[in-house]
Amino acid sequence: MKTLNESKISVVICSYTEARWNDLLAAVRSIQTQTRPAFEIIVVIDHNPRMLARVHAEIPDVIGIPNREAQGLSGGRNSGAQMAQGDVIGFLDDDAIAAPDWLQWLATSLEQPNVMGAGGLVKPMWSEEKPDWFPEEFYWVLGCSYRGLPQEPSQVRNLFGGCMCVRRELFDELGGFTSGIGRANGRPMGCEETELCIRAFQHFHGIKFIYEPRAWAWHRIIPGRASWNYFRERCYAEGLSKAKVSALVGAGDALSSEWRYTLHTLTRGVWRGLAHGIVERDAAAFGRGGAILAGLFFTGMGYMVGTFGKN
Repeated sequence: MKTLNESKISVVICSYTEARWNDLLAAVRSIQTQTRPAFEIIVVIDHNPRMLARVHAEIPDVIGIPNREAQGLSGGRNSGAQMAQGDVIGFLDDDAIAAPDWLQWLATSLEQPNVMGAGGLVKPMWSEEKPDWFPEEFYWVLGCSYRGLPQEPSQVRNLFGGCMCVRRELFDELGGFTSGIGRANGRPMGCEETELCIRAFQHFHGIKFIYEPRAWAWHRIIPGRASWNYFRERCYAEGLSKAKVSALVGAGDALSSEWRYTLHTLTRGVWRGLAHGIVERDAAAFGRGGAILAGLFFTGMGYMVGTFGKN
């Protein structure tokens, strides 16, 4: 693989609604002010001609293109990757704000031999008060890094698609994200990056993906995302997504990290909530422990329905 000292990094930001216009502007500004400059910023608009015209008119320093594939985040990211001219392709969510050295840390990780991609830490930026019952073990529901991830740079099975950089060989060889797995039409599905990374492991020999927590970004939590209804819906949708990934790459690879997460991170979280609730007489701690059990239940139900039933 090429060394990345002089490599060009293209950054792709996908968006779909003008309701998040100010978020999109903030995401673009955070990339424009990186300590390691991006070679180009590509903004992909998902089947919204009016918004694409606004990008062309009001954000002249970016490359604005439409999603040329099926509607959804997977198609948008693929469209951006196809347009990108860089040796490395970065992805940032449109409601995220990258730290000034975000690209620098990710690029540093990619200088290691056989590292195919690197991803960073995503911190929640609350638009409203965080609910006391919401467990950090389930921050992935919000699109953020969760309790249980490594505290130091570490090899991982898969990256988080909204905060990562990968070598363009990943797209040249594998064709990109698989449509029909990730978020589309408002349904909070996920796992498209999980499937892509597992496919990469199965295709390339001896590659690595690195989690680099020093490469971090804020992710805005819009009102309603921290609600019980969204928590339940997102967990269920994650189960459906895991079932689709298992069908594509095999359950062994698709669920390897999830078993460790369940047996270690979630088990500790439940006991932590119970202990804090008893010792500190903290009702919210009991709530967090209960939410972990409920989240595991809804995710499992989604997986069962996705595997054996119709969703």
